[in-house]
Order: sequence, then structure tokens, then C-alpha cells
Amino acid sequence: MPDFAPEPQAVHSPNTRHAIFLVATINPGPDAAATVRAWCEDVATLTRTVSTRSPSENLSCICAFGSQAWDRLFGQPRPAALHPFRVFGDGARTAVATPGDILLHIRAESMDMCFELATLLMNGLGDAVTVVDETHGFRYFDRRAIIGFVDGTENPAGREAVHFTMIGDEDAEFTGGSYVLVQKYLHDMAGWNALSVESQEGIIGRHKLSNVELDDDIKPASSHSALTTLEENGEEVKILRDNMPFGRAGMGEFGTYFIGYARNPAPIEQMLENMFVGRPAGNYDRLLDYSRAVTGSLFFVPSEDMLEALAQRTGGVEPAMDQRVEPVAEAKPVQPSPDVAAS
Repeated sequence: MPDFAPEPQAVHSPNTRHAIFLVATINPGPDAAATVRAWCEDVATLTRTVSTRSPSENLSCICAFGSQAWDRLFGQPRPAALHPFRVFGDGARTAVATPGDILLHIRAESMDMCFELATLLMNGLGDAVTVVDETHGFRYFDRRAIIGFVDGTENPAGREAVHFTMIGDEDAEFTGGSYVLVQKYLHDMAGWNALSVESQEGIIGRHKLSNVELDDDIKPASSHSALTTLEENGEEVKILRDNMPFGRAGMGEFGTYFIGYARNPAPIEQMLENMFVGRPAGNYDRLLDYSRAVTGSLFFVPSEDMLEALAQRTGGVEPAMDQRVEPVAEAKPVQPSPDVAAS
């Protein structure tokens, strides 16, 4: 038999019109841990089972595990760069950390396919887990965020996407894996829509209609695009985003579900530090005057081959204390800084 490289999960699947993001914590006790381990070998099978019913819907599912969950379920060896979510900023402008042991990122062209797969996967987990957040995302017109600007323009593609998202020889036991960081942002749409288009473009760093990036000589250093652009040794470092708008119009909830994949979490964390603390400190992302992060979790995405094999792993350690589950915060207005409010 040829020695094939590990098959990655569907990190590079094309963007779809719908998605479900499920974050769960594992309940206390060895039985719950055993249920989750055994379930690992069913994820790909259930995804194929549902996808076969309508192949054109591009159904996919990515399953990932948090740092504490990995230690509890699988023990050593562990992914080299897996750690709890790092908090950045303070006060009202904080990238918060919230509980999360398991992430399911389910995508398809129709919500019924996403919902069917989510139902089957959650049935398999049963009372072994507690869902702490479930968000249903949708494509908004021509891939725009709910704030009206196109999202994901700088995503890498093809071999470049593989280079920036897939673990290689730097952590050979986990080749074909990836890291994924998720945050749920709520937007103050009344405040945002009160701004002129020119002010909004200065905050984002792009023209709203055409999506063309502002020229460097007029783009503010505090713009979102400026602070999330990273370079190393003269080369741009990229991540793969698959953000989705979500909301409840009747409840006044309007948001963006940020999800970023990378071969190491360090670039995403550097972007968050630039946004929430500033580059330099104080020169923070002015989009945060109208957006508030209410969740934050980091996960490791094993290769598809490893995910199935994890069902046979042992050696995890039960935590000394139960993980405390925090509720997802509700939307509340975000106060703009004086310089932006006056623009």
C-alpha cells in the first residue's frame, strides 16, 4: 500500500450559502469522555451519509477540540501550539475567552442539509455534552458582512491556502491538521449606519461598493485592513476566514461569526492584539467602537484520518474541577470613540 499523507478535514471546502457553528463543553465524568471519543469515528461517516442525498449542496463538517478537551480525551502527544484562548484588550474593548471543548463547523448551500447533519451529530453525543453556543450563519448578498462590506477578500487559495493552514513537518505527528479560532461579534448597527459611507470606508480600509482597498496614503493606520495585514521577512502572512453574518432582526441582534484557520494560531492572535490593543498600543481597530466580541475559543482540527483514529485513543486525564459554562452575552450598544463619532 502507498504511504499517503494524512487527509485533511474540509478546511478548504468552498464557501457556501449557509453554515451552523456549534460549540459545546464535555460534561463531567468518564462516561461522557468515552462517548465523545467513540463518536469521533462517526463524524465523517455521518457527513457522507447526509451529503450523498444531495451532492450538489457541498455539505461539509469540520470537527475540532479545545486545549482542555484534548488533555482530557486524548492525553499525549498533543498539538504543539494548542493552548487556551488568549484574552486581548480590556474593558469594553476585550477579546473575551469563553468555554469550548468541541467545535462543529457545518457548511452547505442549504440550511436543511446543515440542520440534518447537526441533528445527527448531536444525537450521537447525547447527554455527554452541553451546547454553549449555536449560531446559524447565512450568506449576505455578494459575500458581504452584515455591516455592508465584502468579507474574506484576502483569503489565500489553492497551494497558498494549504501552505498557510495545514500543519507540516514542524509538528510531524499532527501533519494535515490545522488550528481554528472563533469569535462571535455583535454590532451596534444604529451607530454604524449613522456614520457616513466615507467614515465607514476609513474604518474598514476599503471602498464599500467596489471593495477596492484604499490607497496607502489615505488609508488610516487604525483601519481594520491595515491592522489585520501581517508581514514576516517581507512576505504577507495570511489566514483562511469563513466568516458568516447572523442575526435576529426582531430582537435587534446583528452579528458576524468570525472563524479563522491557520497552521499555527500565532498569526490570528497577532491580528487580535493589533485590533484590540493597537499597533502601536492605542492605535486600535475603530471597528471595535461598533462591534463587541462576546465569545472566543481556540481549537485544534485533526486530520480526517486522525479524527477517526482518536476513537481508539486512551490516556486522557479527567479535570480536577468541572468546567464552568458561561452564557453567551446579549447584544448591547457599543459606544464609539470621540474621534470617530465626530467624523
